[in-house]
Formats: sequence, structure tokens, C-alpha cells
Amino acid sequence: MKKAMKLAVFMGMVFLAAAMLAQTTEVTKSEEAKTDKAADEASVAAANDYVIGADDTLHISVWKEPDLSVTLPVRPDGKISMPLLDDIPAAGMTPVLLKELITARLKKYIADPRVTVVVTAMNSRRIFVTGEVTHTGPIPLLPHMTMLQALAQAGFTQFANLKAIYVLRTENGKQVKLPFNYKEVVKGNHPEQNIFLKPGDTIVVP
Repeated sequence: MKKAMKLAVFMGMVFLAAAMLAQTTEVTKSEEAKTDKAADEASVAAANDYVIGADDTLHISVWKEPDLSVTLPVRPDGKISMPLLDDIPAAGMTPVLLKELITARLKKYIADPRVTVVVTAMNSRRIFVTGEVTHTGPIPLLPHMTMLQALAQAGFTQFANLKAIYVLRTENGKQVKLPFNYKEVVKGNHPEQNIFLKPGDTIVVP
């Protein structure tokens, strides 16, 4: 009888532990889902804030109209060419504004057009990284990209002087040098040095 009672208590504890583990797992999955959703929303918001420029590549999709769905570059004059619509100004507009412009023009030919505009290559907005990095050359400039983010993408060689990094930027026709001490910034010091990058900036890692 005592053995049966002990077994029953033991099994009860096992079931309780399993239930608590399952509940913890569900909470963890819920938190991960919230984090992923927040990241996705931030990514979408950043993409919608992007300003289209010459040499960018766009994918324009019109629902149920495959002949009007195209992938094409933005020409040096800042325009794109679409079937039915001919030349459309694209440079200087966000994907949302360009979508609204194309939608308005398509209403002459299609009832209730549903348009999607996606920037598939951000060639107009680039920065350049040179010196003691593993990946030299141009890097697409993402919205709100900081120095730390760019350097994380470029990587360092074993000879990099992390205290003497700088950015060369052209302002009002003059080139200015902006210092960046990587070792201090990653410690939380001098956060003002972790600037947002601008098109044409050159990061030099001596």
C-alpha cells in the first residue's frame, strides 16, 4: 500500500513537472514570436522610409496583372519605364509614395489596381570601407545604419588599429574627418561617435 502511494506521489510530481515545462516552453515561444514580430515591423518601417535613387533596382508587382509586374533599374535621370505608363519619376520618392503614384496612374486602365513596390538593390546609397578590414569596397547603406553596424559587416583583420578608425565625409564641398574609437564605443563610452552614416561616406580602418 505504501509503495502504491509513493508511486502515485512520484507520478504526480512527474506530471506536474511536465506541465510546468510545457507552460515555460509556451511562454518562451510566445516571447520569441513577439520579438520576431517586432523585428519584422522595424524592418518594414525602415524599408518604407528608404528614399529611392538612381541605379536602385525595383520590383513592381501589380496583382493579377503579370504583364505589368516588372523588375527594373532606376535610370540615371531618376525615372523608370513601365508598360502602359511610360516614364515615371522614382528617384527622391519612398516605395510607399511611388506605389501611390503608380496606382493612381493605373486607374485609367485597370479597376482597383493593387501595386507593390520593393527595392531589391539599394545601389544609389552606398558607403565605402577600406584599410584593415576583411571586406573592402562598397557596402549598401541601409536606413539608419551606424558605424558599428557597418564595421560588423566589414570585419577586421588582425592588424587593424581599432582606436584610430575614422570616417571621411564631404560636407559643403569640403572633406571632413570624423574619429571613431571602436574599443571605447563598444564599452559604452563616446556613444556620439557611433554616428549614422550618409551616402558616400568612406570608413578607414588603419
